[in-house]
Amino acid sequence: MARDFDKLAKEFMALHVPGEPFILANAWDLGSAQMLMALGAKAIATTSAGYAFTLGRGDMGDVSRDEAISHARDLVMAVDAPVSGDLENGYGHDNESVAQTIRDACDAGLAGCCIEDTMLPVEAPYEFSRAVERIEAAVDAVKSLDREFVLTARADGILTKQYGTEEAIRRLKAFEAAGAQVLYAPMPPDMDELKRICASVEAPVNALCAGPFTKYTMAEFASAGVARVSLGSALARVTHKAIMDCAKAMFGSGDMSPLGNGVGAGVIDPLLEQGKITEKE
Repeated sequence: MARDFDKLAKEFMALHVPGEPFILANAWDLGSAQMLMALGAKAIATTSAGYAFTLGRGDMGDVSRDEAISHARDLVMAVDAPVSGDLENGYGHDNESVAQTIRDACDAGLAGCCIEDTMLPVEAPYEFSRAVERIEAAVDAVKSLDREFVLTARADGILTKQYGTEEAIRRLKAFEAAGAQVLYAPMPPDMDELKRICASVEAPVNALCAGPFTKYTMAEFASAGVARVSLGSALARVTHKAIMDCAKAMFGSGDMSPLGNGVGAGVIDPLLEQGKITEKE
């Protein structure tokens, strides 16, 4: 079956309406992607932390470009929806590494990807001008492609406690000027600061729903001017918590009752089938 990846990328970009956010559902394997599709997701994203866990590794630079792209390709071929890649800092400090990541992402059929400003595997950010140059290299790579591709530029310094909101806004404005189509500064101090971030730029803004931001509704994200709400590793971490809670009960007091909180194959298997990509003329 031929896939129209250009069409999927255009559909993905069209979902980004400030004040009318959609949920970008981060999946970590084929089953989670297909379940999320069956339950209402309009687009899927990878999660670097969630995928790293399936490999028995931590987050922050422990997955290679080839592994991340291969994983993303598997999700692309598993669901009939746009898929965006969490591709960390582009798997290299130089501009060509970022450009190559964009080209590989396009070849894998991704509708878009995120590129962040963190000098992985450490949490320090790239110096401002270098961070902008790297996004410029990503934008140039996108322009060289023969199809649509949605580039999200991330300013991660608030998340990693390396800089504050003012510097994040400064970087987002520069990333927007460089040509990034979507902007993202994860985990500002509160919803008021997120609203300020959204108001500071013209491009659509992604917000991360994790940690303290899980207390907010989609209506509140909309009021802040957000165009996209991603889950990051939050949903994967819920499954990790279930494993931990069950294991502590079983191996601790011998309490097996938490295993009764699962959902059966009679529910899950039809969802997996419903969420799969379907053959089309």
